[in-house]
Amino acid sequence: MLSVILPAYNEEKMIAVAAETLAGILDEAGIEFELLFVNDGSKDRTWEEICAARERDGRVCGVCFSRNFGKEAAMFAGLEKARGDCCVVLDCDLQHPPEKIVEMYRLWEQGYEVVEGIKHDRGEESLFHRFAAGSFYGLISRATGIDMASSSDFKLLDRKVVDTLNAMPERNVFFRALSFWVGFKKTEVTYDVRERTAGESKWSTRALVKYAITNIGSFSSMPLHLVTVFGIITLIISIVFSVVALVQKLNGTALGGFTTVIILLLFIGSVMMISLGIIGYYIARIYDEIKGRPRYIIEEFRG
Repeated sequence: MLSVILPAYNEEKMIAVAAETLAGILDEAGIEFELLFVNDGSKDRTWEEICAARERDGRVCGVCFSRNFGKEAAMFAGLEKARGDCCVVLDCDLQHPPEKIVEMYRLWEQGYEVVEGIKHDRGEESLFHRFAAGSFYGLISRATGIDMASSSDFKLLDRKVVDTLNAMPERNVFFRALSFWVGFKKTEVTYDVRERTAGESKWSTRALVKYAITNIGSFSSMPLHLVTVFGIITLIISIVFSVVALVQKLNGTALGGFTTVIILLLFIGSVMMISLGIIGYYIARIYDEIKGRPRYIIEEFRG
């Protein structure tokens, strides 16, 4: 059986459309399935629409969070509740083309355990959004050694991969990177991102920046190494200025360098504060992990 996991946040207009579209495609392909909607603390009628979809089709299941815990938590809740021999994670807005699920499933039948959905065309995006996305994925790719330039959450995972991900105890997770990291037999399918048929995107620029910082911090220690780089740069600059000051002193040309001193103090102070901020961020992540709170709280489950 195939489990299709659909995180949903304020998607009341898309629940019925997604359920009917996916059911039609998978029924036509002769694939046994369940549709698992995860309501991530929506403020509209998303949960009521999920319950109504289940009444129309018993293959629809629903998980309702007690509040908004984020898309990563919603995806992992779906993986933990899924009963299928393989699972597909799909955006509820259907910007990931649902027809590709059949192609992914056929590849899984051939023995592939992870089928990655690779973006061929990102659709209509602002230049800033494209630049920000490219910068983030370039940075995370260099930090982890994994090429994530065109990756997405749209992918199929075999049951053994799902069980491996579910067994990971960490609280702050990055699904897209972890599914790369676990390995297993991989292949790819390409797709073009579609435009929404209803509703609007929940990803503001601020949300994307927060998402990038959170996931880089949860999956890479590279920012901590930047502290050492800052220290080396500061040391080199200090040595250069020290040599210049000594030469001027020996030649008797030393002047009262008040401006230079102020610039050096501001530079060194800024580097120290940035370094302390990076270290403090990682300490906060350690604190979150040590507390051991659950990734999410389920208020209600229909299935």
